[in-house]
Amino acid sequence: MDALTALLTGPRARGAFLLRSVFDPPWSLRIEDRAPLTVLTTVRGSGWVVPDGAEPVPLHPGDLVIVRGPEPYTVADPPRTPPQVVVHPGQVSTTVDGERMCETLDQGVRTWGTGPDAATVLLSGTYQLHGEVSGRLLRALPPVLRLDAAEWGSPLVALLEAEIGRDEPGQDAVLDRLLDLLLISALRCWFARAADRAPAWYRAHSDPLVGRALGLLHADPARAWTVHELAAECGASRAALARRFTELVGAPPMAYLTDWRLARAADLLAEPDATLAAVARRVGYGSGFALSAAFKRVRGVSPQQYRERAGAATDA
Repeated sequence: MDALTALLTGPRARGAFLLRSVFDPPWSLRIEDRAPLTVLTTVRGSGWVVPDGAEPVPLHPGDLVIVRGPEPYTVADPPRTPPQVVVHPGQVSTTVDGERMCETLDQGVRTWGTGPDAATVLLSGTYQLHGEVSGRLLRALPPVLRLDAAEWGSPLVALLEAEIGRDEPGQDAVLDRLLDLLLISALRCWFARAADRAPAWYRAHSDPLVGRALGLLHADPARAWTVHELAAECGASRAALARRFTELVGAPPMAYLTDWRLARAADLLAEPDATLAAVARRVGYGSGFALSAAFKRVRGVSPQQYRERAGAATDA
């Protein structure tokens, strides 16, 4: 299992918010929904993603932009247009004065704006819960990531456009999976392009020895690994693996494994039905008590406190 696959395996979109926005320029949307991750692409017309305190990012037809939350930002055409609509947590839309606009802008199934034939058609997919997107992934991304149409040219945008307005049994599941595929496709392209800016653990995947070791750790974090066993699986000496791994990844193999296990545990704890004991077994701890001790030692809070804080952040 490679590093990117491991990063995107686990909690995923569940009832993600997908929307077709149709507006005639000039238009401006202030996004304050505190979502952890949003994917934006234009089908017709153009716009700008304007992060607070940063340069505007252009969005042309076929381009894709990934915005890392929870900081607010603006999507507009042109960038200086004052916001006309504010999107709050829970995808509640209001005017800048707080008047609700959801019903006013409704244009049918998963479509809102000024009219179906508007000059600008923007598709957006929002991961609404932090557990749906790995915190490790979020930390690896810039605040705003842009891929132009010529750079990645995915057919998934056309498929998403075709599916987003349908109202059929199972449609939410179809859209969740399409959003996941769109995100994975975009991230694979960006990580390949921005290898120099990718995290060390991702760059290390290309090394024959360390890449093999990372794949083994990602594929089976619950195994009772030792450096000796890991080195044997990789066909190297213990000393050679430890030295090379630390040099490329920035941490020794077992320290990396602990970080990976706890990152996976944090994501799994966001699942409402996951018990501490079950999470512990899945990430390589013999009991819920052992996981709790390690989690608190490294993260400063117990798994229960982490879960409560994550729930409070989602509800805010």
